[in-house]
Amino acid sequence: MEKTNVMRLLEQKKIKYESHCYADTDAVSGMDVASVLHQDPDQVFKTLVAVSASKKYYVFVVPVSKDLNLKKAAKAVGEKKIEMLKTKELHPLTGYVHGGCSPIGMKKFFHTTIDSSAEMLETIIFSAGKIGYQVDLSLSELEKIISFQLDEISD
Repeated sequence: MEKTNVMRLLEQKKIKYESHCYADTDAVSGMDVASVLHQDPDQVFKTLVAVSASKKYYVFVVPVSKDLNLKKAAKAVGEKKIEMLKTKELHPLTGYVHGGCSPIGMKKFFHTTIDSSAEMLETIIFSAGKIGYQVDLSLSELEKIISFQLDEISD
């Protein structure tokens, strides 16, 4: 399997993870990805980027089985209102494309909030920074490479 930059960063920091590949499938949505990987959609997470009126950027990581609640997310980061980043702005800001965005290895670190449902799971699965590749690791391992908060941000 091809190594992504996220996998290289995890290995540099000696962080334990498993990798999953779905590159040879036609999976597009997060639910499709969970299905082809034979994983619980509540354990497979998507990485979303939002922006506030004051042009502050935030990263939210939520299960593919749920939607980001913008009101809850704004409250979690102390903003009155946030909106999803436009797709065309994602790559210049993060270095990632839509569908391959990871909370690890962005061009710049942004305040990151993970849905509190992750606390109940042994590991979470999310993008390895390239479409077709996922990493699977515990929150305690993830904490070794990025800082994040947990909050109820999905519906």
